[in-house]
Amino acid sequence: MDMKPTQPTRNTVLGAMTLPVLALAIACFGTFSPQSASAQDAEFTQFYSNPIYLNPAFAGAARCPRFVMNYRNQWPAMSGNYVTSAASYDQHIPSISGGLGLIVMNDRAGRGTLSTSRISGIYSYQQAVSRKFSIKAGFEATYFQKALDWNSLTFGDMIDPRKGFIYTSQDQPRGGKVSQVDFSAGIIGFSKKVYFGFAAHHLNEPNESLVVGLSRLPMKLTAHFGALLPLDGDARYASAFISPNILYRRQGEFQQMNVGGYVSKGPIVGGIWYRGILGTQYRDAFIVTLGIQSDVIKFGYSYDVTVSDLTPATGGAHEVSMSLNFDCRAKRVKFRSPPCPGF
Repeated sequence: MDMKPTQPTRNTVLGAMTLPVLALAIACFGTFSPQSASAQDAEFTQFYSNPIYLNPAFAGAARCPRFVMNYRNQWPAMSGNYVTSAASYDQHIPSISGGLGLIVMNDRAGRGTLSTSRISGIYSYQQAVSRKFSIKAGFEATYFQKALDWNSLTFGDMIDPRKGFIYTSQDQPRGGKVSQVDFSAGIIGFSKKVYFGFAAHHLNEPNESLVVGLSRLPMKLTAHFGALLPLDGDARYASAFISPNILYRRQGEFQQMNVGGYVSKGPIVGGIWYRGILGTQYRDAFIVTLGIQSDVIKFGYSYDVTVSDLTPATGGAHEVSMSLNFDCRAKRVKFRSPPCPGF
């Protein structure tokens, strides 16, 4: 039998299970299937604040060296919350006509019962199509390791009807770690005001099974589109902008749509989004973002307001991002950066 999760991402409604069981089920779903199962990626709400995780074509898009850190705590009110952290570095290198990037990420589910660590190297190439329009293509190679802490799991034979979990399980530990190589690619196109892109992650759909059988990580397809429109004159001198955006994502059988935008005035940026699941009756979340940015540093905070049937038990999701853009003034270089928002 082919077993698959009931929802496209872990941000969605997973039914009427009790919360402790839900947390454990999410952490281990697809792990113990004897035949086949599917899994999904960790997700960041502030996807433009982690651009090379969104699309490898963004590597080197800022031209100068850029260092980014992201932290997300999803469903903190539950005992089996998700904590995801990432750090990345990228810059444009004229001698290779492109950009290089590095991402290190760790995702912990169920208080570390299931953990995933990834390290990715990226190369991107930029080409001017005309005086006003450029494209970038990126290629990514990833090594990842997924690990299960068997001692943190609980089983039915450990339960006493009156005293709870007091017995030692007779279930024998098996499996525990898997390491694989993963490949992804992406492309973006942009002018002074408009940008769009497409990314395909997990092109080889690596097997993530921790025990026996097959647990493929489905290919993730992402399309994103947006604009950066000045509110007070020419874009070169404007101090206020509005940036409408849309993101569509499909992984396996499941589809997700994010619709929203940002408004900025000087160093202050605010945004509001709605994230929904296509093809189902399930709602997911409204997202509020607030950021501060300068030429050197950007700091952002977002909160996911859960609107699914799990609210308010989940506690939503908190996410923090920070990026540092280093100065690299040297010889004059012809280079055009995408006008993407920072969060």
